[in-house]
Amino acid sequence: MVFVVNLGRVVFAPLLDPLRAALSVDAAAVGLLASLVWVGSAVPRIPTGYLLTRVPRHYVVFATGAMLTGATALASVAPGIRALQAAAFLMGMASGAYFIAANPLVSELFPSRVGTVLGVHGTAAQLAAVGAPLFVTAVLDAGRWPSTFRVMAVMTAIATVLFTVAAWRTDLPEAGTEDRDLLVAVRAQWRLVLAGVVMLGATGFVWQGLFNFYPTYLAETKSLSEPTARTVLSVVFGAGVPAMALSGRLADRLDVVRYVLVLLGGFVALVFAVTVVSGFVAVVAVSLALGYVVHSLFPAMDTYMLGTLPDRHRASAYAAYSGTMMFVQAGGSYAVGFLRDAAVPFDRIFRTFAVGLVVILVALLVANWLGRVPSGARVAES
Repeated sequence: MVFVVNLGRVVFAPLLDPLRAALSVDAAAVGLLASLVWVGSAVPRIPTGYLLTRVPRHYVVFATGAMLTGATALASVAPGIRALQAAAFLMGMASGAYFIAANPLVSELFPSRVGTVLGVHGTAAQLAAVGAPLFVTAVLDAGRWPSTFRVMAVMTAIATVLFTVAAWRTDLPEAGTEDRDLLVAVRAQWRLVLAGVVMLGATGFVWQGLFNFYPTYLAETKSLSEPTARTVLSVVFGAGVPAMALSGRLADRLDVVRYVLVLLGGFVALVFAVTVVSGFVAVVAVSLALGYVVHSLFPAMDTYMLGTLPDRHRASAYAAYSGTMMFVQAGGSYAVGFLRDAAVPFDRIFRTFAVGLVVILVALLVANWLGRVPSGARVAES
């Protein structure tokens, strides 16, 4: 299920240039298209957190599968950029609601190894990201861009049916039954929610802008052909497969706050690096490292949040964190598209973004040194 959900979030990155040519629109329009997926992913997260105080998690997962099936079917018949943007927004909404319901469900099914199972869940999602550029290339070779969404609609419908059957046959946990008041949970856990938003919000903003325009960036500044540039994007996502699998286990074993801060520092350094390297081998090497580090961050953050929050607040507080964080990062693609239309070079955009992340990272390091960043022990005791 998570495979098709994440495919719906990342499929637009390798489609931006083909859609721009087919629909005769500018970079800001396709950048907004990519951003709308992530804005859509942000919008339902807090409402879904409230819904989960009333409705079992697996019911919500089923509903997101049905919604994603309809949204991809709509995208397949979209007559222009506006209709496609609306479909992208709905696809994002389905994915956002899915992760708010599914991540707590996964963590509650295996409470003794939260990081490990979230890593497995993330690995399945990452396989979709790896396959997205290859999937798009194969479909475009065989037909036109609407066929991409037709195939996805069929895949999503099948996955939703399979999940529903599996849920009926499984004894589901009751760990979240006391989570019945979203506002109480947020007030009790606001320090942890704020820490998570600061750690991942700005980082996600930069990552959204970078990976959605990565094929275009490589083609324009590194002299790669468009098919090669899309393949390198697959390399970036491919590095996330072992990252997801390993990072969850490491987050279970290490001081998770320090681990997250190290990953943030590595991401900043690699964003700088990708703007200065040249040559195919160097570009691929830095892309591999970038993909590994940024995808290690996601299960580490989920382990930090879901492994720290108590049962009585988990889904509600996680929804507040995730929804707020997604709103912060959702505009990255639009910001890059807007700046590109203003003739700002890609390298200048990404270096400026990286400088902003350095400021945030220094503030987090100081706060952690002063004991102001919540740790698992402090939050649990509170």
